[in-house]
Amino acid sequence: MPPKGSGNLHEEDFTFNGDRSGMMNAEAMARKLGFGGGNVGDDILGEEEEEDFLSEIMCNAALEDPEQADIQSDGQTIRTESSSEWFPYPTKTMFLLDTLDNLPRLRVSNSLMWVSLWILKEARCKDVPSFDHLRRIQKQIRSDCRIPSIPCKSLLGNVFFMNDPRAIIAQDWTNPTTRKLIHVYPEIPEDSIIREIWHAQKWRKNMKLDALSPMYDTGSSHYYVNEIARLNNGDFVIPIRWVKFCGKVYADAFSVKFDDQKEATVIDHKTVFFSASDLRNNYLDLQDQGKVPKWSAQTAAAGHHERMPNPKRAIAKGRPLYHSFVDYFGDDMSGNRSKSWNKHWNAYMTHRNLPRKLLQQEFHVHFVSTSPNASISEQSTHTEPVEVQDDSGDSTCFCIYVNDGPSDNPMQSEVSGHIGGKGNRFCRKCEAGGTQKEKSTDEGTPRTKEKIMAELEKQVKLACAGVMQPIKDSQTLTGIKDMYTQHWIEHLLARFKDMKTEEPGFDPTKDTPVEILHTILLGVVKYIWHISHTPWSDEQKKMYSIRLQSTSTDGLSINAIRANYIMQYAGSLIGHQFKTIAQTNVFHVYDLVTNHQFMAWKATGELAALLWVPEIRNLAEYRVIGSLSSLNAIILLMFKTNQHDLKVAVANVLDVFSLIDPSKIITKIKLHLLAHIDSDAVEIGPLVGVATEIFESFNTIFRYCSILSNHLAPSCDIAIQLGDQEGLKHCLTAGRWFCHAAGEWQSAGPGVRHFISQHPVLQRLLGWAEQKLLRHGEVKFEPLKRGQKNRPNYALKSMTAATAMNYVVGESSDECFVGSWIFAQSVTDANCTISGRISEILANSSVNPVVVLEAFQVLSVRDDIYGMPVLGLRDGEKLFNIIPAKNIKFKINVQHNCYTAKCEATSERLRMQERVESDQTENFIVHKPLDRFIINSHAFHNAHLLRATLPRDLIAPIPLFKQRREKHAEFAATFRANRALKAVKRKAGAAKKPKASRKRKAVGQPGGNEASGSEKRQRKGSAENLQAEPFPENGGLVGGRAKRSITRTEWAKAVDEVEDSEDDEESSSDSDSNMYHTSDSD
Repeated sequence: MPPKGSGNLHEEDFTFNGDRSGMMNAEAMARKLGFGGGNVGDDILGEEEEEDFLSEIMCNAALEDPEQADIQSDGQTIRTESSSEWFPYPTKTMFLLDTLDNLPRLRVSNSLMWVSLWILKEARCKDVPSFDHLRRIQKQIRSDCRIPSIPCKSLLGNVFFMNDPRAIIAQDWTNPTTRKLIHVYPEIPEDSIIREIWHAQKWRKNMKLDALSPMYDTGSSHYYVNEIARLNNGDFVIPIRWVKFCGKVYADAFSVKFDDQKEATVIDHKTVFFSASDLRNNYLDLQDQGKVPKWSAQTAAAGHHERMPNPKRAIAKGRPLYHSFVDYFGDDMSGNRSKSWNKHWNAYMTHRNLPRKLLQQEFHVHFVSTSPNASISEQSTHTEPVEVQDDSGDSTCFCIYVNDGPSDNPMQSEVSGHIGGKGNRFCRKCEAGGTQKEKSTDEGTPRTKEKIMAELEKQVKLACAGVMQPIKDSQTLTGIKDMYTQHWIEHLLARFKDMKTEEPGFDPTKDTPVEILHTILLGVVKYIWHISHTPWSDEQKKMYSIRLQSTSTDGLSINAIRANYIMQYAGSLIGHQFKTIAQTNVFHVYDLVTNHQFMAWKATGELAALLWVPEIRNLAEYRVIGSLSSLNAIILLMFKTNQHDLKVAVANVLDVFSLIDPSKIITKIKLHLLAHIDSDAVEIGPLVGVATEIFESFNTIFRYCSILSNHLAPSCDIAIQLGDQEGLKHCLTAGRWFCHAAGEWQSAGPGVRHFISQHPVLQRLLGWAEQKLLRHGEVKFEPLKRGQKNRPNYALKSMTAATAMNYVVGESSDECFVGSWIFAQSVTDANCTISGRISEILANSSVNPVVVLEAFQVLSVRDDIYGMPVLGLRDGEKLFNIIPAKNIKFKINVQHNCYTAKCEATSERLRMQERVESDQTENFIVHKPLDRFIINSHAFHNAHLLRATLPRDLIAPIPLFKQRREKHAEFAATFRANRALKAVKRKAGAAKKPKASRKRKAVGQPGGNEASGSEKRQRKGSAENLQAEPFPENGGLVGGRAKRSITRTEWAKAVDEVEDSEDDEESSSDSDSNMYHTSDSD
């Protein structure tokens, strides 16, 4: 429990009439805390219709009256022996009922639980408890081994409940399933492939040393950073960072040199690298032996000796001490099932020390609170580490630090103390924007944590003077605005100091990475999708739907395509639909969009495929050297000639948007954020690791808890329910907990621990989908057709009695079917990779599967239209190779070249409705025969393997413009010319203003009753049908939208001219003058 004075309410401050599980006087309690109102909303009442119906059933069955045994046992403590098979439950029935009550996506209401218990009793099942007895058992278990829900009060006086992050992370440390997967040190991958956060530069180089795990445990001694130690060869070193390489622990350290007077000097301008196995004596050993050297004046001035011993050694008290990092996600969502908006601010977190594959599953996403102010418990662990015990009985301590803040852009701005994307300085990562004078400069300045702190402190001092306007001016000028500033000035002064010392591992300007779901799919892809589809006619929309439905999805790892739905609701698509569009649209819109829009689809697809990779194999080729920090420099992200793929892909997207609509470059924050992708990829590795899809998915679980809340104390109800779910998962996976009543560490009984392994369906229901065990070269038999008793046999020259297979497993764990396109290892040359389409999968009696492969070769040039690699027949002839199934490497997505073959939707078929053929018909595409196919390099699946296999000249992005500076100057000049033309037209309208104004004064306001009928008709007749000004290079589109007519009166134009003419003159001469210049200072 956090200390008093930290802004929390303590349990003794709350008067409970029952217990915290919701069996309290909820209405009185909620009103005391300020929750709820006079009436429950209509939407909530609608959601309780089912409850009313079930309550009526219970009443008719006389189930609501408690049994005599329950009355007599009320208030008694219920304990189960720890040696019980179903501990901590008294019976298996009780265990199953509690499991049913805590399934994340199958929530059970109180009324439904009543009915279920009644059914079990009527069926004469044994050990069926009453409803009240079940709730008392759950209450007892919650007090022993579930996550505690802490009542808190924020600095703004808001009351909410939160689940203790310390207890949540402690479960990972005490659970044998996850403990062995926790990584506590940065790691150097043996194959140089960056897959996880501990492989990237943040942990390895850039994170403050105080935030990393401070000690190394040899079993008999603890070695801490910043303490002098002696090696086996007698040298003295001061470790500063522990690193893992090839399964062994190493250290970056400062060496210690002695002069003639035996004074020691720390060589702190460079580091040495040594194995932790070479350590002989730690600081305490040297202190006992009197071997701690006398320090030179230079070292004393640097303060190295003042950090010995490491203060965390005293905190650990002889126990191993490590650091755990969490990714904190905040978002707002509705707690209702209906469209009625019931806003909740949610906070989730993941334990970043676990592998990314685990963190992308709901089982490992943890609810913290329904308020964004939920970091109090985390901060208290820095001086009060949490002690845990593993299954071997060894004690370990850990502290919690924030690693990243992967949220949507508005929430990341709030975390960063940023004014938001609508402000003058709209970027949370750099100082892009500002005054007109600042916009015209070439160089930009990166945003830093120190500048935020200094500016907030300045605003606090201004507020203390009692004048609000200077604060508003400062926020507008700098873009820095903290939500607490106006309310709690005195608390902010302490907050500035705490942020520097208590969260050394978190820098909000760097650790709020570009979130690819909202920035790429719901940003860039959504922009070009809107620009493309809005001007389509009905016939074009129909043609697009038919083409999209004909997409070959094998090797794409996407859901089934619903083309008609996508086109019908084109303006309301969500993330997974944009993911489908980004990977396939370039094959379907070649004659439905302008040339510039088609270029945008190609550039966007290339960039997306680079971002959705699970690993980075060559950082030098992948990353960008430098990045952007100036608003005016956003188009010229990189003008160096180094052909780095991510750099070129980002530059191409920005360049093509400047062709379509240059104004978007300086108004759309999501386009600007592309400039920071490079630094984020270097810091944390593949950005797919911080994608927020899993958090957005977890919102469903939150909503299920919300709709079953009593709606009077929702934060309490939701926190308790989700805490119970965490506890159940911990028990089922053999986790340990400390029982205060028994004074010992305990774990669930064998019946509970082994239940999940014996019933895998339960593991999936809890949100942990175990990866399917697929062995390389494994095959699955082809299913028998109805009425067929034996599988068909085939005879080949090399084998007899071969049996047809359904799929074969490749080296990448892909299930490769007949018709799948693959890359495989050649039978004749182990260093050669061949490609082709699977024709047959066969196995002989010894179950050695083989694949009949229709051979295709990768051509040496790209396709002229799509810019992608091409597969063609060798010498124009069909050749078949027979290869062992184990030679298959990975599967790729290949598309038919409909543009070249001129495929049309000329065929008809009966439309399927309700799984049967209807009388309606639909058109579909039958691909014409062609001996060349397109390798879809926009596909996310196996994109990293495809890039590692193909020659770089076939897969690397090609710069859109060779002379980018000249092109950008041309775009800027055209853009300024169009703005100037618009200003001239406005001035022409302003010349009529005096006459129009006098006329309005004579007859009143526009449309007023004073105007005569003739005057009204005259005004109506004088209305001018104006066309919005299109950008010349935009293919007739206006700002990325379809043409539209705007009818405006002379009076309206005159009023607009007075308001906007001066601003337009200044911006046209100043703001756009250098909009395409760049800076590499970030």
